[in-house]
Amino acid sequence: MPGQRIPDRREFMKLVGLGAASLALPGCLLDSANERPHGSRSRPDIVLIMADDMGYSDIGCYGGEIRTPNLDSLASRGVRFTQFYNTARCCPTRASLLTGLYPHQAGVGHMMGDQKLPGYQGDINRECVTIAEALRAAGYATYISGKWHVTRQLGFWTGNKSLASQHNWPLQRGFDRFFGTIHGGGSYFDPVSLSRDNTPIDTPEGSFYYTDAVSDNAVRFIEDHAEEKSDRPFFCYVAYTSPHWPLHALAEDIERYTGRFDAGWDTLRKERLERMRTMGLIDPRWKLTERDSRVAPWEEVEDKAWQARRMEVYAAQVDRMDQGIGSVIAALERTGRLENTLIFFLADNGGCAEEIAKTWKGIHIPRQQRNGQPVLVGNEDHMVMPGPEGTYQSYGIPWANVSNTPFRRYKHWVHEGGIASPLIVSWPARIAGGGDLRHHVGHLIDIMPSCIDAAGADYPAELAGQAILPMEGRSLLPACDNVPWERGPIFFEHEGNRAVRHGRWKLVARGARGAWELYDMEKDRTETENLAAAHPDRVEAMAASWQAWAERARVLPWPWKKKM
Repeated sequence: MPGQRIPDRREFMKLVGLGAASLALPGCLLDSANERPHGSRSRPDIVLIMADDMGYSDIGCYGGEIRTPNLDSLASRGVRFTQFYNTARCCPTRASLLTGLYPHQAGVGHMMGDQKLPGYQGDINRECVTIAEALRAAGYATYISGKWHVTRQLGFWTGNKSLASQHNWPLQRGFDRFFGTIHGGGSYFDPVSLSRDNTPIDTPEGSFYYTDAVSDNAVRFIEDHAEEKSDRPFFCYVAYTSPHWPLHALAEDIERYTGRFDAGWDTLRKERLERMRTMGLIDPRWKLTERDSRVAPWEEVEDKAWQARRMEVYAAQVDRMDQGIGSVIAALERTGRLENTLIFFLADNGGCAEEIAKTWKGIHIPRQQRNGQPVLVGNEDHMVMPGPEGTYQSYGIPWANVSNTPFRRYKHWVHEGGIASPLIVSWPARIAGGGDLRHHVGHLIDIMPSCIDAAGADYPAELAGQAILPMEGRSLLPACDNVPWERGPIFFEHEGNRAVRHGRWKLVARGARGAWELYDMEKDRTETENLAAAHPDRVEAMAASWQAWAERARVLPWPWKKKM
């Protein structure tokens, strides 16, 4: 922030708990930080990593207490964006990330149901191209490991033959190889919709944990590429479901966090805030938002052991993802490709406050384990400790409030808690970051242009005779270099929640019936002082810009109760 002293690289490493020993994995991440990169004129490999339902401040380099040495190492060599935004929900975010468009333009304005409206078809349309389609045309090999979740074509698992088409599966949208899940969530021990390429597969017998499988298959793609196509660059999309509910983690990872959250959510939010201020992520003028009114003060909470265990399992899920990211980075190092690899890490929405109930149903919620024993679904019974395959729970409102420190609200909403994402960018051959912060305002629509820019690829005006909508975003590479980088307004809509961010100002409303609120993001990014009454002309002008965007970008007409 202006006027703030940002910790240098050595201080940053100390803040996130990275000592000299931990920097050895993988060795070249930091040991070669002062060396000039090799092959800097060649096109880079690109690795795009996304976490699922993870809050802004969960990982170490964004102020969290969760152990993430590999992400912290990437950040210490690259740059961290402090004002990067997603779309507040999993599948709209993936549609926007993959296409460089607002999600409604790609046909995924909400979830996977077909609302019979152009912006809400529940399938990415043919008026967009994916990053994989654009890069493959430029000579890139393309791989995806993990969650797809941009099509409603799940008939193989639901039995609905009318939804059994594979036209929007990964291999039909530009990817050469795929391992992962077509659907959006499920058990980590027995995930639904698991597939390899175009073939649905069963969960492998024996020990299986989906986060590890996502990491292992990404490593396999990288190593196979080095053996078979080493003269070509590649694009690898690594789409974790971690730490999306259910709270499933391996025992050894949970054990690492035993007792870590016993101080409770009030203390932990304050501790995170102080670390974030020290790191320069948060302006000291910004107030910590109030604890959610539905949550009791920690000292009044019953069943503290169960409550703490929820966050212990969540932390273990993030920890395991970071371990997998370390294995991906190590594979890049072993194959000699790390220096000229552009790596992005981000999250699809803010922390998720959903409290799972035993009445919940869906193909992603199994009723029995692989051994035939029942799965206990819901957060109601506090005698059931989360973590094992036989449970299906979430960490809920209080811990999502911690994950989104210091912001308001959660996944679904477009207040900062729902849309603020960490963004780490590392490219040793091109970006001389050294752990620096970038306060430029960025959005998912900027990822596609960044990849096109880095690859020297072309974005098509048409594909297979179909006109393609132009990209909405701008390349982030100049911002990574910290050169002046101005942009116009960026817009948001999800479930009637609306917002527009333009420069220092943000206009936001909760729900289709909610009144517009106005905030000065330079003085109050935590959205604690609504200035709408003091600036009616600004509210009117920004609301008009949102309306014009909504009409242009297929947000309207929308399926919510109040029409705009």
